[in-house]
Amino acid sequence: MEKLLYLLFHDVNHSGDSLRDALRSEAVPQLREAGAKQIRLCAHDSDVQGSNLLTRSDPPIRAMVTFWLDAIDGREACEAILAGQARKIAGYVVTESSVMIPPRKNGERTPGMNQVTCIAQRQDISDEEFRQIWHNDHKKVAIETQSTFGYTRNVINHALTPDAPPWVAIVEETFPIEALHDPKVFYDAANDEELAANMKTMMDSCQRFLDFEPLEYSHMSEYELG
Repeated sequence: MEKLLYLLFHDVNHSGDSLRDALRSEAVPQLREAGAKQIRLCAHDSDVQGSNLLTRSDPPIRAMVTFWLDAIDGREACEAILAGQARKIAGYVVTESSVMIPPRKNGERTPGMNQVTCIAQRQDISDEEFRQIWHNDHKKVAIETQSTFGYTRNVINHALTPDAPPWVAIVEETFPIEALHDPKVFYDAANDEELAANMKTMMDSCQRFLDFEPLEYSHMSEYELG
């Protein structure tokens, strides 16, 4: 089996709740009929409204759907289903690493919020150095300086759709819902001094291996749909 990840791009004024509900009620049952398994939906809906986003795409990323197929050869039906719900889609075959698994229940919204970050590698470091920093050094920093209780790395093997942005991975981090608007909660800080220290440690670590220019992130609600 192979894991497929699709980003859905839609107009900024399109209701996130409407997109989420259409995906749940229409697209997900159709995906199951087309052979998709272990379906997970993330959407920028009203539960995460008003959060700070970094988006460069036009239209922006509004949702993400991941699932497993026996073989990617049969993905065309799944892509047609998702394309019918968005202005455009970007699909990838990914390798999943579940570093920290949040408490999920099938059919329900996962507690907190899911930060979905599309990352790119610095061009002046090798692939080996990139992996070493990201998978070892940075993982410790991220866990120690943030209130993360879910952490999934989706390393992109190759793109499936035309014009899919050339990111190297899409990272999911689950935070308490209060982290949307309170940086002390986000950075797991008890006071302003600890907040400043954790932010600096995190930024210094990111600068070691990430290219910030193509980076995008969005806060979403996650639904485990089986």
